[in-house]
Amino acid sequence: MVDLAGLAALVVEDEGAVALMIEDMLLDLGCEIAASAADLDTACELARTAPIDFALLDLNLAGVAATPVAEILRQRAVPFVFSTGYGTAGIPQEFSDYPALAKPFVLNELRDKLLLVLEKKTG
Repeated sequence: MVDLAGLAALVVEDEGAVALMIEDMLLDLGCEIAASAADLDTACELARTAPIDFALLDLNLAGVAATPVAEILRQRAVPFVFSTGYGTAGIPQEFSDYPALAKPFVLNELRDKLLLVLEKKTG
């Protein structure tokens, strides 16, 4: 089983309070917050350059689809989990094999999805 302790996370979330909550959850799981972004341009740049082990990606950034970030992460082979308040129906078909968390979510749900995507990469 994958150990989350020490893994570097990219958090992409446009709601400040939600981003802080997610970062706190990740820290509780033993992860490190490598970078955080609230807008598409910053998220794309960090997805291209940040030294990260995985990402948690809000699907909708202030009304703009975050699929360009997902594409960059996929090209880099960086595992990621979508977080969305719109349900899995909003996830584009080309990313349907990536797990999603429905907001609001709890710590155990976050842990389970991260383990799923990280084990898939190493498995």
